[in-house]
Amino acid sequence: MNGSMEIKNIVFDFGCVLVDLDKYRCVDAFNSIGAQAISTYVDECRQEDLFHDFETGRIDIDVFCDEVRRKSPDCTATNEKICWAWNQLLTGIPEQRVAKLKELKGKYRLFLLSNTNPVHWLPCKELLDECFEKVFLSYEMHMVKPDSEIFERMLEESGIDAKETLFIDDSKANCRAAEALGIRTLHVSHGDEWLEQVG
Repeated sequence: MNGSMEIKNIVFDFGCVLVDLDKYRCVDAFNSIGAQAISTYVDECRQEDLFHDFETGRIDIDVFCDEVRRKSPDCTATNEKICWAWNQLLTGIPEQRVAKLKELKGKYRLFLLSNTNPVHWLPCKELLDECFEKVFLSYEMHMVKPDSEIFERMLEESGIDAKETLFIDDSKANCRAAEALGIRTLHVSHGDEWLEQVG
């Protein structure tokens, strides 16, 4: 964490900060439905084209599923099954993280800023929505971290001061982008790391 001014706002990332991820489980799931081409994307952590278009809202769920089948000719899975496979990346949100968010909500203004897609967000929406004053999702905003524009819009729409804001993310690139705008940051490598450092 950098800076010394009093923190009034905390902005959380979603994946690897609140929800745990398991790419190997997701790879196995895509392989099981005949979508080997997509499992390779996941295994290599590729963010371009298909996944990028989904996270920026350029394509919707139906088009995403059509693209999965197009890229993997052996895949004849339904949209529901493809969404199931993609959701195997998420392994759940531990109760202690939700409890910590609720505790922090009494002390700070809390926000969520995530590069995500509707398949991953919607199953978690009900659990997390109540923890945050506002959520900022890449697929709704049509922009992604680490682009400065997404941070600028988050600050503007929230009406918060960058210098009074702490941003928690597992990506060093995202943290650097936030720091360039004067936002204080906490880079974490796993979801439980911030629990003891933020109070």
